[in-house]
Amino acid sequence: MKLHVINTGFFKLDGGAMFGVVPKSMWQKLNPPDENNMCTWAMRCLLIEHQDRRILIDTGIGSKQDAKFLSHYYLHGDDSLEKSLKKAGFSFEDITDVFLTHLHFDHCGGAIKYNEDRSKLIPVFPNATYWSNKEHWEWATKPNAREKASFLKENILPIQESGQLKFIEGKSPFADVELLFANGHTDHQMLPIIKYKDKTIVYTADLLPSVGHIPLPYVMAYDTRPLVTLREKEEFLNRAAEERLILFMEHDPVNECCTVVKTDKGVKLEKTFSLAEIL
Repeated sequence: MKLHVINTGFFKLDGGAMFGVVPKSMWQKLNPPDENNMCTWAMRCLLIEHQDRRILIDTGIGSKQDAKFLSHYYLHGDDSLEKSLKKAGFSFEDITDVFLTHLHFDHCGGAIKYNEDRSKLIPVFPNATYWSNKEHWEWATKPNAREKASFLKENILPIQESGQLKFIEGKSPFADVELLFANGHTDHQMLPIIKYKDKTIVYTADLLPSVGHIPLPYVMAYDTRPLVTLREKEEFLNRAAEERLILFMEHDPVNECCTVVKTDKGVKLEKTFSLAEIL
C-alpha cells in the first residue's frame, strides 16, 4: 500500500461557525481570523494506492461553481486536485474509486465538472466508481433547510446520472480499509480506517476537522446533531488514544496528522506531524 496526500487548496469559513459555542477569545488562538472573522481551512484529500486500485478520498470544492459562489469562500493557495494528483504521478483517468465521506460541497465538488462546451455536468474521473451510502444519499438529495446550502444538486445528481455511483452497505469494499459511520455532523458520514503496515490511520473528515476540535465542546455550528457529535467524538478519541490511531485531518490548515493521549483531564493532543514522517 502507498498513501499520497492530495492537497486541493485552502478556503475560508466563519470562525464562529467552525467552533460553535466556544467564545472567540478562546478559539482565535487556535486559528486566527481575518478582519471578517473568517479562518483559513485546508481541503486535504488522500489517495490510497493498493493492489490494483487507486482510491481517492474526497475531492475538495472543485472549480465549476460560479464566481459569486466561490467568492463567499475565498479560495486560495497554489494547490489543486489536478496538480496534486499529477505531482503524485497520476491523472484523473488513473483513479479507480472515489470515496466520498459525505456530500457537502467542500468534500465532493471536485468530483464533477462541465464538459468542454459547458453544456453538461460529467464525472471528473471517467474510469472510477463513486462511493456513497443509501442513507446519506437520501439525506443529501432531499436536504433539510439547515444543510441545503451545502448539498448542491450539481455536485451530486450527475454522479448517479453517469452510472458510476455505487452504495456501500455496511462493509467496506476495499481491502485493509474499515469504515466508521458518524451521524452528528450529517447523517451517515463515512470515515475510512486504513491499515497501513503496522499502523492504523483514520481519515477524520468532519468528525474532527482540525487539532483545534479535539476538546469535546469544540463542535461546529454546522453540525446537525451537536450532542451526537459530542458522544461520537468522545468515543472516537478514547479509541484513538487506546489504539494509538493516527488521525489524518482534512481541514487543519497546518497539521496533516496527529496522535492523542489520555490524561487526567480527558483526551488531549499528543503530537502533530506530516504523513510523510510515517510512510
